[in-house]
Amino acid sequence: MSDQPGPLLLLDSASMYFRAFFALPDTMRSPDGTPINAVRGFLDAISRLVEAHRPSRVVACWDDDWRPAFRVAAIPSYKEHRLSDDGGEEVPELLTAQVPIIVDVLAALGIPRLGSPGYEADDVIGTLVAREVAAADRAREVLVMTGDRDLFQLVDDDAGVTVLYPMRGQKEPQRIDEEWLREKYGVEGGQAYADMATLRGDPSDGLPGVAGIGEKTAASLLAQHGTLAGIIEAANDSGSSLTATQRKRILAAADYLAVAPTVVQVARDAPVAEDRGELGEVPADGDALLELAERWGLESPLRRLVDACAAAS
Repeated sequence: MSDQPGPLLLLDSASMYFRAFFALPDTMRSPDGTPINAVRGFLDAISRLVEAHRPSRVVACWDDDWRPAFRVAAIPSYKEHRLSDDGGEEVPELLTAQVPIIVDVLAALGIPRLGSPGYEADDVIGTLVAREVAAADRAREVLVMTGDRDLFQLVDDDAGVTVLYPMRGQKEPQRIDEEWLREKYGVEGGQAYADMATLRGDPSDGLPGVAGIGEKTAASLLAQHGTLAGIIEAANDSGSSLTATQRKRILAAADYLAVAPTVVQVARDAPVAEDRGELGEVPADGDALLELAERWGLESPLRRLVDACAAAS
């Protein structure tokens, strides 16, 4: 058996439990009638990932702030359409009631739940990826489980960073590597994906993009000019290969392009606590885990997850 550590698995927690909530019926209930479909789906998803990839460490990354002030200051429309009447995030009531259960279960398991005040889970993931890549005793691979395409920007074959992304009609998540990005979007790597996303925009996040510049045009411009900065430089050069229309559109979006990277790029240096998430320490509190399993009717999914962690470690 190799002494090389297994992958570091980073979970985009909210992405996963939202997906579980909408994928499974809310007729899944605890003994007291509380819906537990998001909890069960979240736990089962972690079990499948641990069984398939045998990570040595797992970290559940958390949204301490789903709409950070620094992003809203840059682009006020950022996630604006998701605001509830009270100014928070609009979340189904039946899901809101399940999040504290997930928090308690993760604590009893000993899977660290790491967030950072003023930052999203994406930023926590970006920071942990940067730390791991720089570490001398790093894992051989970093796996990021998410349903958020924004995190495709972290893909880096040389650094061993791969995104696992759920695809409709596929039982297992798609491995997103540089070849996949090249074939799907025509971009060369994670940073190029981020530049393309900035140009294209994203209505689901309230990012307008550059009017008239879609995904294919953005990828083509990046192939010609290398980076977003290179495209902007070409727009300011009347002798460049940009068409007059392309130049006009990019220059018209100068104010947006000056601030959009701040919103699109994930942080790599957020103040995130140090916790390695070693699977050999699962469960951290067996008595608490047993109590939670009985209270919420989670005996089977928790047994499977604990067994999977034991086998992986």
